[in-house]
Amino acid sequence: MFERFTDRARGVVKGAVQEARAEGQRPVGTEHLLLALLADEAGLASRVLTDAGVRADDLRGRIRRHTADGGVGLGAADAAALREIGIDLAAIVARIEQSFGPDALREAVPAPRRRWGRRRHLGGPFSPRSKKALELSLREAIRLHHRHIGTEHILLGVLREGQGLGALVLIEAGVDLDDLRRRVETALRAAA
Repeated sequence: MFERFTDRARGVVKGAVQEARAEGQRPVGTEHLLLALLADEAGLASRVLTDAGVRADDLRGRIRRHTADGGVGLGAADAAALREIGIDLAAIVARIEQSFGPDALREAVPAPRRRWGRRRHLGGPFSPRSKKALELSLREAIRLHHRHIGTEHILLGVLREGQGLGALVLIEAGVDLDDLRRRVETALRAAA
């Protein structure tokens, strides 16, 4: 699938893998794609996001709030239920990490197994939502009659998928996803 990606778009996908690894998270989610898009400051997607008022440090904070359970596998509803009965999950995770070190509660990730004759991929695995966003980036490129997939198409894929953490933190940051889509398409027309 990545053969139609521009070098810059491939760099964004690799950057998303690095973002996920830096946070100690697997799999790579739409939030990691979004952060990698922002990090590529020369890309069209980054310019559109920045012009829309999106800032990487703000998104990182929002993402951390959603993933604050320290990787212990509890969702936002579970954490909220624990708070209701006076248990602060973030405080418990902080105390455990203070005693046993950072990421003490994260699941150990086994080293990738090498098999003879098998190609390495870009470092996935990707979450189902990020896979869908990347597939949708291809559909967006086809819809726009483009022969390549650039950073702008990846952003359109994340927006079209619309249910991942990437879209959620954009909405929480006050971004209208439909308006952002229009901005991307306007920027594409201006660049043509």
